[in-house]
Amino acid sequence: MEQPIIALQNGVVRDESRRFRTPVNFTLEAGEHIAVMGLNGSGKTILIETLLGNLYLAEGKLNYDFRSDDNRASQHIRYITFRDAYGSADGEYYYQQRWNATDRESAPLASEMFDRVTCDPLERERIFDLLGIRGMLQKQIILLSSGELRKFQIAKMLLAAPRVLVVESPFIGLDVEARRTLEELFVTLTRRSDVQIVLSVSSPADIPSFVTHVCTVDGMRCGAKQTRETFLRDEPFSRRRAEMTAAYERQPIQLPPPLAEPLHCDEVVRLRNVTIRYGERTVLDSVNWTIRGGDKWTLTGANGSGKSTLLSLICADNPQSYAQDIVLFGRQRGSGESIWDIKKHIGYVSPEMHRSYIKNIPAIDIVASGFFDSIGLYLTPNDDQRAVCEEWLKTFEMGGLRDKSFVKLSSGEQRLLLLARAFVKDPDLLILDEPLHGLDCYNKERARAVIEAFCRRPDKTMIYVTHYERELPRCVDKKMVLQKHA
Repeated sequence: MEQPIIALQNGVVRDESRRFRTPVNFTLEAGEHIAVMGLNGSGKTILIETLLGNLYLAEGKLNYDFRSDDNRASQHIRYITFRDAYGSADGEYYYQQRWNATDRESAPLASEMFDRVTCDPLERERIFDLLGIRGMLQKQIILLSSGELRKFQIAKMLLAAPRVLVVESPFIGLDVEARRTLEELFVTLTRRSDVQIVLSVSSPADIPSFVTHVCTVDGMRCGAKQTRETFLRDEPFSRRRAEMTAAYERQPIQLPPPLAEPLHCDEVVRLRNVTIRYGERTVLDSVNWTIRGGDKWTLTGANGSGKSTLLSLICADNPQSYAQDIVLFGRQRGSGESIWDIKKHIGYVSPEMHRSYIKNIPAIDIVASGFFDSIGLYLTPNDDQRAVCEEWLKTFEMGGLRDKSFVKLSSGEQRLLLLARAFVKDPDLLILDEPLHGLDCYNKERARAVIEAFCRRPDKTMIYVTHYERELPRCVDKKMVLQKHA
């Protein structure tokens, strides 16, 4: 009888702060593809880190059988994390880097990054064809769309010829077509190679058809492995989410009180013939858009259509914004206002912010940084501001994480903190770029209820980016669609 590829028996990790409530048992058998399913902060990442051998065991056994003379996990398992999916792919990234012309000029091409990986040239060509990525090889890493970046990371991992590929939150940030393409890619991989796939997901909707088994992680406890069909037949998550939605409709969520009178402005944003090019590549071409006070817009478009670039212009993060015809809060851009004058009226969360926000500071300081529009906290909040931060942590049911370091939280918990950061100063313009991605099905409903409640306040204006209409708050009644340029 063949041994499991990975077998963890009665595992208890040494680090008590990352220890499951009960000993962990987990197996990956030959031919299986497993989804590790759990809510934000449930312990999914800790389980995967344990299976990778990155956490030392105080008790139990972790065995590998890769049918190889070398059974080290480092040789046979590759892991793509949430931050890899949104990151710069080379481990070095800071906020606004994507818009900085000097850094773009020095950023490597995707092909140059692949050249650093030693592998069989024929296998490299096969993987490029399998993933359909030849068209992006001459693009700079920093300018890849989220869908292209996901494929880039998978290609890098496959070139190392892994036996097991582990992917955290595989579909985050992908438009409907890109998600379908990635799922088809996984199916092709499972059919054409012996690689086995383990996915970490927070929603039953993110469990693709090729998955054979589901392992549920809940409250730092690891459940028994089930077949995909058994899990989907009995799973309670969708029912509970529907119950939460109904409860929030009956009794809207209560928010901390407003900090000040809203800014009354008839025309919050006006863009005239905004055009952005990087070399020969056109990202935005003659965009015209007027957003009036109190409007609730959704901004949509395929991956790579320029949504993040457009938002960077509005938030003054992109240096090219001063060369464009842009009016914010009734003032022409470049008429003497500082970047901080602009930002003090805007609450913002985005993938770019999340991937650059690697700060080993307490959760409450992450929220407080929203008062100062800083990545990190460099000024001291006053007592009133601290009190407001406490209230917003409670609003997102994160009061218990007040003093926990940001870097020790799950990616979903980090996203909730950054959402609280966006709300904390009671902004007049709320810009939410993929705010629900990375959240489990429960936290999605709570976050959407918070957004709905906030938008009921007078004169609040919102731009909401999502690829999925089912995630839109009901208050959104206007749509701006960007077209992708060749």
